[in-house]
Amino acid sequence: MSDQPEARAGEAFDHEAFDHKAYDHAAFDHEAYDCVVVGAGPAGLSAALNLTRARQRVLVVDSDRPRHAATMLSHGFITRDGVPPHELRRIAREELERYPEAEVLRRASVDSISRDDGSAQAGDAWGSAAAHPFTVRISGRTAAGARTVRSRTVLVATGLRETLPALPSIRAFYGMSLFSCAACDGYEQGDGPVALIGETDDLYARALLVGQWSSTVTVFTNGVAPLTAHEETALGDRGIRVERRVIDDLEGERGAIAAVRLADGERIPVTGGFVRPLWHPIVGFLGALDLDTDDSGHLVTDRDGRTSLPGVYAAGDVAAPGPQQLIVAAGAGARAAAIITHDLLGVTTAH
Repeated sequence: MSDQPEARAGEAFDHEAFDHKAYDHAAFDHEAYDCVVVGAGPAGLSAALNLTRARQRVLVVDSDRPRHAATMLSHGFITRDGVPPHELRRIAREELERYPEAEVLRRASVDSISRDDGSAQAGDAWGSAAAHPFTVRISGRTAAGARTVRSRTVLVATGLRETLPALPSIRAFYGMSLFSCAACDGYEQGDGPVALIGETDDLYARALLVGQWSSTVTVFTNGVAPLTAHEETALGDRGIRVERRVIDDLEGERGAIAAVRLADGERIPVTGGFVRPLWHPIVGFLGALDLDTDDSGHLVTDRDGRTSLPGVYAAGDVAAPGPQQLIVAAGAGARAAAIITHDLLGVTTAH
């Protein structure tokens, strides 16, 4: 194990034991950074912007495969309500890349991150293993894009991958008339008949939530979701119908869902809907760090984004099960950036 402090998430951070020595940035090694940000969604880009404005040298590794790529419009982001998510990313990257302290690697991914066991000493050179204990191995879409860099800290903002119910046409409607986030897209559903499709054990709670935005909701369990008889009765008392039969497919044209077709051939008309995917935090490249995770695989952090290993932070959907909104992730990234700067300096002030 490392000589760095072993505080677990939520425990007090040992500033005296952690390396927070000031370095001469004018003499930096071009492959050494104050922070490597893994992921360029709202959490990662927000963190990177705030870190660069604190004059930290930052490398952002952007796979350019955002989970919201299928979504036409984003909502609930102050000053940007109704803006396409790809436009938010474009603006954020453009703003970040104005700063000389920031570097963005596009169409790249992190293969692994390891941590040197040595502890920093006064006089350690910028870019040395002691001063920059994290080694980050990066690959691009071609062999020429491979790089290995060192960093004082790492921020994980990789988000989630999703597995949708196995319906043949579901991708044709996902992001256009079928969504996963009720808070993000519920308002536009109006009062038309809405479907909630899912096979997860939280379907009852999701149905109650979707009922906030639509008065005509049908929950489709696809024959497998574990809704109890008591839960079905409780939903019925709220005017929410439960359909337990197996789904054959979805019907509609040009991204607009029109009906859920059941295996027995019956069609249930809908004008929109929600789906409850299975979520998979993107953390496979972190195996060598042995970070604490919860039962769902999310990274466990304290309220400031510190993981169980000092020097590694997490923000956005990879670190918590929700709410999965762009503005929430961006706020988490900004907070983590402030904490990283404070930790590197060894200060504990709230401002």
